[in-house]
Amino acid sequence: MSDPAVYVVLAAATAVAAFMQGAIGIGFALIVAPVMGLLRPDLLPVALLVLMLPLNLYVALREREAIDWRGSAWIGVGRLPGTFLGLWILVVMSTNGLNQLIGASTVLAVLAALFAPVFRPKPGACVSVGLITGVTETATGVGGPPLALLYQHRPGPELRSTIACCFLIGELVSLVILASAGKVGAEQLRWALYLLPPLLVGSVASRVMHQRLDARRLRQGVLLFALVSGVALMIPH
Repeated sequence: MSDPAVYVVLAAATAVAAFMQGAIGIGFALIVAPVMGLLRPDLLPVALLVLMLPLNLYVALREREAIDWRGSAWIGVGRLPGTFLGLWILVVMSTNGLNQLIGASTVLAVLAALFAPVFRPKPGACVSVGLITGVTETATGVGGPPLALLYQHRPGPELRSTIACCFLIGELVSLVILASAGKVGAEQLRWALYLLPPLLVGSVASRVMHQRLDARRLRQGVLLFALVSGVALMIPH
């Protein structure tokens, strides 16, 4: 590992983000993607997608009884074409352009989470959200807020477990397509492995604490951090 200081910052961001994701259902990509984009943009989106696999598997299994399987299936219908569009964006954009896209996606996601009207998890909304998620997560690693918007007025276990289930399936699809396009490298996989221990620490802590926390305040904190870091990422470097 060439830069221990970068690892320390990314490890801290990963642990906090895993805790937030496990506690409130969103937050991992909103926290990790901007930090990774600032410090090691070459790791995106692959390292982020790989890290989210065990995290979302854990959350989905923890609250599997609450998963909305029907909604998940419709989200998957929209997700596949969105994944190919996200791959095209990743291929044609420069690193600086991708950073600005990640920043803009993060900021727009925060604004949508704060001001968008209520979404209902009906088939049409699920397909639309799946399409948007496929594009943004494959290109940038940030895909959670549209799903969170769709389920934001559902019970916490349903929100967390359904989002985790959709992510798990979608991330596998994205990684297979990225690998087939030659966009998965050994360095990205190594860093995902390096960051696995802090991710496990944050996930376990979320299991212990998630029922005792003020989810509303945590969500506001995640959105504020994401807004600031997204704006910072949009500034050319």
